Amino acid sequence: MQNHLTVKLGARDITDLLLLSAIWGGSFLFQRIAAPVFGPLFLVEMRLLCGFVFLLPFFLYRGKLPVVRQHWKLIAFISLANMALPFSLFSYAALHLGAGFSSILNATVPFFTGILAFLMFRQRLLSAQIIGLVLGFSGVVVLVLDPQSATPALGNLLAIAAGLVASASYGLAANLTSHRLRGVSGLAVTGGSLFFGSLYLAPLAVWKQPETMPTGWIWLSVIGLGVVCTGLAYILFYRLIDRIGSYRAVTVTFLVPLFSILWGSLFLGEQVTAFMLFGCLLVLLGVAMTTGTLQTLRRRLKQPAVTPDA
Repeated sequence: MQNHLTVKLGARDITDLLLLSAIWGGSFLFQRIAAPVFGPLFLVEMRLLCGFVFLLPFFLYRGKLPVVRQHWKLIAFISLANMALPFSLFSYAALHLGAGFSSILNATVPFFTGILAFLMFRQRLLSAQIIGLVLGFSGVVVLVLDPQSATPALGNLLAIAAGLVASASYGLAANLTSHRLRGVSGLAVTGGSLFFGSLYLAPLAVWKQPETMPTGWIWLSVIGLGVVCTGLAYILFYRLIDRIGSYRAVTVTFLVPLFSILWGSLFLGEQVTAFMLFGCLLVLLGVAMTTGTLQTLRRRLKQPAVTPDA
């Protein structure tokens, strides 16, 4: 079996990591806006349905239904672990925690992924990757401790616990996808997961639907969550897992808080402080070490320059 930790990241992999971070950074803003209006369960059901309706024509055109039939049991479980459960938990957390703080909880996903990879599949972590994890998480801790930020106090233990359980669930799903669905189309896994997730939450969503259905612009947050942050983003995510492995792919969560802060500054007028900039530096350095990008750059810089023959 190929060890993804030894695979070099190309420009396409790095671009996909940055793009996915930017998309998921926006998802926490959308949840913060929409969750108090729709409620966590109904919001997640609408998110899953929007993503499914958007992807269904592409899913059918590319002939992915037989793939889902072949792997339906595992895809159904991954749908629960990677969408229905964590989406609901983070939507609940959004009722009590700010978008930036929720995204910081999400940054613990690589730790759960690494621990579960070791426990379930005996996958060892290199020392550079472990140091990168520590640096990256130190960066998000710096963001939390910023005395000038609007991050809420750490008083709502239930909401924090929900975010951590969601992150552990993401880590489980990433490992199962990497080891049990390797080579399976990301479109098939995403489409199947959206379908099963919609079924799981439909009864609860009907039970918890808003007394007065929202109208107008608030639905743009739901569409953004479903189409961009779920449908398109998960195709990108599963493609990354297939190319670089679950451990490297989930390091995207270290970059998500950076984009949450950036979007908050651009669209909500939130202040960017020196703590934030220092935290961002630690996060970027941690991601570079965890994904092997920094090591590759150092090797290239040490190579002697090749000069053309006279």
